[in-house]
Amino acid sequence: MRGLTIFIILAVALSGCAEQQGDPLDKVIASEHRDAKNVARDVYRHPKETLSLFGINPDMRTLEILPGGGWYTEILAPYLKENGRLAVASFGDQHPVEYLRNIHNGLMKKFDEQPHVYGKVARGVFKGEDYLDGFQDESFDMVLTFRNTHNWIRLGGVEDIYRSFYRVLKPGGILGVVQHRAEAGSNAKETAENGYVPESYMIELLEGIGFELVDKSEVNANPKDTRDHPEGVWTLPPSYRLGDKDRAKYAAIGESDRMTMKFVKL
Repeated sequence: MRGLTIFIILAVALSGCAEQQGDPLDKVIASEHRDAKNVARDVYRHPKETLSLFGINPDMRTLEILPGGGWYTEILAPYLKENGRLAVASFGDQHPVEYLRNIHNGLMKKFDEQPHVYGKVARGVFKGEDYLDGFQDESFDMVLTFRNTHNWIRLGGVEDIYRSFYRVLKPGGILGVVQHRAEAGSNAKETAENGYVPESYMIELLEGIGFELVDKSEVNANPKDTRDHPEGVWTLPPSYRLGDKDRAKYAAIGESDRMTMKFVKL
């Protein structure tokens, strides 16, 4: 009986310790290092639910594609810092478009100014002679892309880009995709001009390359988004391309309706 009592006490103590430690992802999302403007977007982007759907773990080797200003990088870098590895494929300081070159340089400055957060992040270029040519074949457990695909359709290269993701992923590796979602049955080339992509197009494209859709979620859906805004998806927050014109209207809509899908490399 005494042995059973000791076992129960030990089990309760261990349970309490686990609760005290908490979920590492929750801790990172709640961390003070995150920019307040980025934290304000959590209500639309649902980082915990999104990354959990993708199945991220702290020991994964993960590649983030075109992180922009580093919204998700703020979460991924410290989460993977100790046991995993984060790499980013950014525009590069030699990109011919000044605007995109400045985005890259701003992100690198952010990394350099906060080495305690970003010191272990590997830095690479999205496109040199080819896409992801600085990254080795089958070297990542996970590749993540957030709201990029419409640009690759508009500017060309979307098939080659996703083939490069397939190349750098290990067999069984995960591709996580979040993308502004067009109405079902829409023409992808047309809707991409406004920032939206049909879900069926994404699935057909990726499964044609060799990925398999294994899960998806409506966590980033927004039924208020009518997708018919004068400046496309960029009319909505956080871009507000119309400036102060009808700002309250678009703030009430919130960020875009988005698909959130998990694919696996076969």
